[in-house]
Amino acid sequence: MADPLYLSLWFASSEADDMLPQALAVMRQFPFSTTQAGITYIALHPVSWNEATVLERRFSPPMSPEAAVLIASEILHADYAYIFEAFWDLWIAEEAEPQWRLQPARVRFRVHGAEFEDGLYQQEGNVEVDLGLDTSFLPENATLTDEGESRIRANVQKLVEFTNNVERKSGATGRLLWSESDENLAQKLIARLQRVQ
Repeated sequence: MADPLYLSLWFASSEADDMLPQALAVMRQFPFSTTQAGITYIALHPVSWNEATVLERRFSPPMSPEAAVLIASEILHADYAYIFEAFWDLWIAEEAEPQWRLQPARVRFRVHGAEFEDGLYQQEGNVEVDLGLDTSFLPENATLTDEGESRIRANVQKLVEFTNNVERKSGATGRLLWSESDENLAQKLIARLQRVQ
């Protein structure tokens, strides 16, 4: 069953002044889509996810992460969450025809202030990357062709390179790649790829 996939990142500081520089350090490691290179949307949520946003903006063409962070930094509060939306290119199988296409797939960077949702960052990270459904990395059907297996491996490689780059270059002190089902992603990946071979 398809499951949302997340990368949670923790940093040594949870000060309000450090939130957006931390997010920028993560976004600088992200392999943006070649057709939508940059941030396409930002939203600022005060206090909790149940509250109405105080700012929402869409960008077409996309803007650089630096420019998006600069806009968000005009309203900086420890009890806010900041969302930055972007795209990366993943191989997606068309359902109607067994053909793989390299397409932009949405990713959301959520930046949690220390006082947002009563300290949500402690469980979900100072920065949480919503990577979408795990089907791009763990296909639902177990009968993949050689091409399909190659495309899935390319997607997984992109995911691994991104998480490794974030770990090495963003200053994060902790990271966790997880899904809502709480199943171990690495074990699920190995099990599904073994079924293919």
